[in-house]
Amino acid sequence: MKITSIRVHNFRLLKSFEVFLEDDLSIVIGKNNTGKTSLLSALRKFLGYGGDRRLSFDDISTDERGRIRSLLTGDDEVKGNEVVFSVGLKITIDYGNDDDLSSVAKLITSLDPDDTQIVIEFCYELDGNRLNELRSKWHDNGESGDGAADAFLRQNLVEALGNLRRRSECTVEGGHDIDLDNEKISLEDTIALKYVSARRDVTNKDNDQTLSSQTAKLYKSFAGDPASEESVEEFNKSLRRADDSFSTVYESIFSDLIEKVRKFGGLRSGESTIKIASTLQHRDILSGNTTVMYEQAAHELPEHYNGLGYMNLISMIFEIDLLMKEFRNIREGSGAALNLLFIEEPEAHTHPQMQYVFIKNIKELLATSGETLSSFQTVVSTHSAHIVSEAEFDSIKYLQRSEQQVNAKNLRELEAHFSDNDEDERRRFRFLKQYLTLHRSELFFADKIVLIEGDTERILLPAMMHKLDQSGVPDGVAPLLSQNVSVVEVGAHSKIYEKFIEFLKLRTLIITDIDSGYIMHTDEGAETLPCRPDDKIAEFTSNSSLCFFHGKSKNDLSYFVNLEDKDKICAKNDGEIWKPTAKGHVFTAYQTKDGGYHGRSFEDAFFSLNKSFLRLGHDRFPSLTKKWYEKYMIDDVGPFVFAEKAVNSKPSLAIEILLNSEEDVDGNAYSNWKTPSYIEEGLKWLRGDSDERVE
Repeated sequence: MKITSIRVHNFRLLKSFEVFLEDDLSIVIGKNNTGKTSLLSALRKFLGYGGDRRLSFDDISTDERGRIRSLLTGDDEVKGNEVVFSVGLKITIDYGNDDDLSSVAKLITSLDPDDTQIVIEFCYELDGNRLNELRSKWHDNGESGDGAADAFLRQNLVEALGNLRRRSECTVEGGHDIDLDNEKISLEDTIALKYVSARRDVTNKDNDQTLSSQTAKLYKSFAGDPASEESVEEFNKSLRRADDSFSTVYESIFSDLIEKVRKFGGLRSGESTIKIASTLQHRDILSGNTTVMYEQAAHELPEHYNGLGYMNLISMIFEIDLLMKEFRNIREGSGAALNLLFIEEPEAHTHPQMQYVFIKNIKELLATSGETLSSFQTVVSTHSAHIVSEAEFDSIKYLQRSEQQVNAKNLRELEAHFSDNDEDERRRFRFLKQYLTLHRSELFFADKIVLIEGDTERILLPAMMHKLDQSGVPDGVAPLLSQNVSVVEVGAHSKIYEKFIEFLKLRTLIITDIDSGYIMHTDEGAETLPCRPDDKIAEFTSNSSLCFFHGKSKNDLSYFVNLEDKDKICAKNDGEIWKPTAKGHVFTAYQTKDGGYHGRSFEDAFFSLNKSFLRLGHDRFPSLTKKWYEKYMIDDVGPFVFAEKAVNSKPSLAIEILLNSEEDVDGNAYSNWKTPSYIEEGLKWLRGDSDERVE
């Protein structure tokens, strides 16, 4: 029996949200403000107990607040039992024939043997009767205007929603919903939620005793554990022996005071006689009286001498152990029917290697801790690419914000976009699955990505972004280097990422080469050779990714040579074919005519623009072959031949360009060389220069 999905509606940014859980461990990821904390808050407020359940006005989706305001100030008649607004959570549970249904039988809504689901809804509702009461109160106030209505709702809406309603929802014909409140059905032994909050009180101040105080809590949990009964009893015996010794000492120390009290007498002899005894065995002896020490070079040091990362990690292990014991204390050691542990942002204060270690070991720790529970699942929310890189691909749940709401995407669904009958597609998926988790997990946390061909662009791209930003940024646009951009080197294989790009709808700039060429026929056969795109002999582009994103079935060079920048933006249409469109989220940047020269690759495009920069001398650019460098300087060869013949090492060339860069009199960096216009145009699009903005 497992929780298969959690649905949240109208709660903060989780307006219409559903996340599917794995049987054991689910990793919830996403950038900042994508609802990870809101998901935990929703679980606490609807599944929790006591103070956790308090709903506030700010918990309600901002879109819904506007709609409720319209209902408040409107005159439309609403039926008394009609629900006009609700905020809540639904838990879907799947069970099988082998599951113990004793604690969930009261929630089953139908007798259909094929119905193996239980859907429990927790919600606050505003019906017509309560809306009319709010309207009456609003009109009595004699106020008007949206601002006054918003202030009124802030003060009165939560109270008008009344108490939390709980029901088991029927999803098949022939059954009926079960009102858990009317039936007085408790869920305490059905679903248990525990969580490790990101707001852990871990510091390394001298007076901090975070870990030490946790040992007292752990002892209390051991006291009720049969497995620890012998050790606990031995501890209590030691305390009783200490009590006897201390009581004898106290009798001597306090003898004068005891005698003074006795002399005050009373109605009867001995009525004012007191005894001061030691009662260690009856006290919380570990609270404030234990210190967690750690060993270093054969010395013991107190906990606050340790780094925050280790303290955070140890504190989490302590807390998880405590929570696991709390789980087991439900239903006489077997736990609730469903036990859900939520660990929020375990990476706090920890360095990357420790994050790797955490995710590698946490699964085993949780499996061992939860093996005595009938059902146990864990959700880990994280911002850490290092944790994601060690996670199972199918366990990742990607939270993505769109406008004023958040959606969850299960990465296991990405596989469905690759054909089972195409081995090439299956191979691409296997590569993508492995590559994204092991090497490029930071893509999950990026707002925008750049796919580049090689080392030269990778090394120079940050400098090109800097040059673009320092030349001026349009109003309402953030500098590109301030945006969350991830750069990935893909060679000529950017199309491998197309399903991932489409799945996450990431704004993507592809910087690639036009790769123009022609076929030379000889007696020995046909040979494919490179040439400039504007040469008369140029016949095609060998760049299959360019053709793919533009929906071209043949390598039509003339199409790309004559394409305007606005037509280089692409998206997938309903027929699952990539096509140019102004509303697309992929921009294809490749060499264009620049300063009268049309390059074929980055190198010859750069050389054609920066001949004066190269005149600094061959000793400044040792990666270039001296013979061809001298030929280029005297115009014996052009940029195309120079790029083909002279470059010995592209990464070295890129580093030499940076090393020889200079500032101008205004302090602008990299001022003595130019960025090829096709890259600059792509970076402007990526930055958002051409996006429509509402003033």
